[in-house]
Amino acid sequence: MNEPIPLARPELGPREEELLLEVVRSGSLSLGPKLDQFEHDFSDWIGGAVYAVAVSSGTAALHLGVRAKGWSDGDEVITSPLSFVASTNCLLYEGAKPVFADIDPVTLNLDPEKAAEAIKETTKGLLPVHIFGYPADLPAFGALAKQQELGMLEDACQALGAIDSTGAKIGTDGNLATFAFYANKQMTTGEGGILVTSDQEVAEAVHSERNQGRTPDMQQVDHDRIGFNYRLTDLHAAIGIAQLERLDEMLNARENVAALYRERLTQLGAAPSGEDDDHDIVLPNENRGSERRSWFVFVVQLPDGADRDAVIKSLGDDGIASRAYLPCIHLLPPYRERFGYTGGEFPIAERVAERSLALPFFTSMTESQVDRVCTALGEALGKRP
Repeated sequence: MNEPIPLARPELGPREEELLLEVVRSGSLSLGPKLDQFEHDFSDWIGGAVYAVAVSSGTAALHLGVRAKGWSDGDEVITSPLSFVASTNCLLYEGAKPVFADIDPVTLNLDPEKAAEAIKETTKGLLPVHIFGYPADLPAFGALAKQQELGMLEDACQALGAIDSTGAKIGTDGNLATFAFYANKQMTTGEGGILVTSDQEVAEAVHSERNQGRTPDMQQVDHDRIGFNYRLTDLHAAIGIAQLERLDEMLNARENVAALYRERLTQLGAAPSGEDDDHDIVLPNENRGSERRSWFVFVVQLPDGADRDAVIKSLGDDGIASRAYLPCIHLLPPYRERFGYTGGEFPIAERVAERSLALPFFTSMTESQVDRVCTALGEALGKRP
C-alpha cells in the first residue's frame, strides 16, 4: 500500500523545540513572558495597530468576542449556516440567538443581501465567517452594520493572512476578529486562538475574562468580573512565536500547493466556481479584485449525484484521507431540535454542504502527493485527464 497522505499536518521544526525547551527550563508555564511575546509578535505581524489577546482556542476567542459585543438573552445575530459549529455555539453560550441567512454561491460566504433581508427589530449584530480562508464582503457588512446600528464580530479562524477588498489584512479594519491555531490551521500553537481589537478597553476586559475575571494587577483572589479559564499556556505561546517567524513562508507554500491542485484538477475537467454545470468537480473560487484567500483547506464540490461516501472510501483504500466538509449548522441535531429546522431553508448552503469534500492539504505537501490525490479522485469519479 502507498504511504498514507493525511488530511492535514502541522509544520514543526527545531525552532519550536528550542523555544519549548526554554519554557520547560524556565518553570514559567502559564501567564509568563512567552505569552506576552506571542501577543506582541502577532500584533506586529497582522499590523493595523490592533491589540491581540491570546486564549485557549478560537472558540474561546469567539465567546469572549460575543461578550465584548454585549450580545445576550433575546438578541439575534445574523450569521452563516455553512461554517464550523463554534461560530454559532458561541452565541448560545450567552443566550443570544443565531439567525442564519444563505450564502453566496461563489465565495461560499454569508450573502450580504440575504443577511439584510433577515434583519428584524430584535437583530443586534452580524457575525460573518471568512469560510475556508476566503474574505467575506466586509465593506458590504460594514455598511449594513452602520446603517442598522448593529455590532459586528468576524470569525476569521480560518483566514489568517487573508486580504479583504480594500487591500487590508483581515482583522485590521476595526472590528473584533478572532483567529484559531488548531493543528490544521495555517499556523498552529497546538490548541489556541486570539482575539484582535483596536479598542484598548475591550482588550483589557478580554485579558481579565480569559483569566477568571482577575484584576489587572493579577492579585490571585481579586476578581472584579465574571471570567473563564481561557488561558493559553507559555508552552503553546512558544510554538506560536516560532510559527510566526516563518508564517509568510508557510502561507506562500500553501498557496503553491493550492495552485498545483487547481492545475491538476482542471485537467480532470474541474470547473471554476460560478461555472458549475452540475457535472464537474467545482474548484474553490479564484481571488477577486484585491481580495486574497489565505489557504486553510482545499475543498471541492463533487459532481452532482456523485456518491461522496464511496469517493471517501475509495480514496481511503489508497491511503488518502478526505472528509465531508462542512455540514450545515442548522441541520445538526442540536439546532434542528432547538429551532425546528427541517432542511430546505438555505438551499445554496445545503447544496454546497451535500457536495463538498476536503482533500489532503498541508504546508509541506509535495507535487507527487497532489498528483496522487488527484489521480485517485479522478479514478473514484470515473474521470481521466
